[in-house]
Amino acid sequence: MKQSLKHALVLAALATLPLAALAHGTKGAAKPSDATISTDQHAFGVEGNPQLASRTIAISMGDGMRYSQSEIRIKQGDTVTFVVSNKGKLMHELVIGTEEELRKHAELMRKHPEMEHGEPFMAHVKPGTTERMTWRFTQAGTFHYGCMVAGHFEAGMKGRIVVAAVK
Repeated sequence: MKQSLKHALVLAALATLPLAALAHGTKGAAKPSDATISTDQHAFGVEGNPQLASRTIAISMGDGMRYSQSEIRIKQGDTVTFVVSNKGKLMHELVIGTEEELRKHAELMRKHPEMEHGEPFMAHVKPGTTERMTWRFTQAGTFHYGCMVAGHFEAGMKGRIVVAAVK
């Protein structure tokens, strides 16, 4: 099964859960240092090993519903650690995906604003804190990131990642 289809099916399945089972809440999603690195392939890459990161990109976000960077340029094959800081007073996040996946996810979050989820391509950042997320961009193309907290994506809290093919 293609990974993007699998991701869509997971999101659809989450939509059927009662709100009590969804709790997005205000907790962060820091991955334990001894956690296994996922090998699940996505259109935009695979979880990266922080020890193999070739680049660190700092991104801040706040209650103005914008990221400090609206576009990031990366080379295919790069492993990047994102250091994501929340300068606001509201919960924010940075979720990587295709434009279609993020739009669908944002719609689902409007219906279930307390939904909890924790994939390796998501950094949930409590106010005044910083989270790290490492990703390996295995495919060239234009991908996107956004805040999936209900209404934030629609308010313009999004950006794009341009991954240049290596020749």
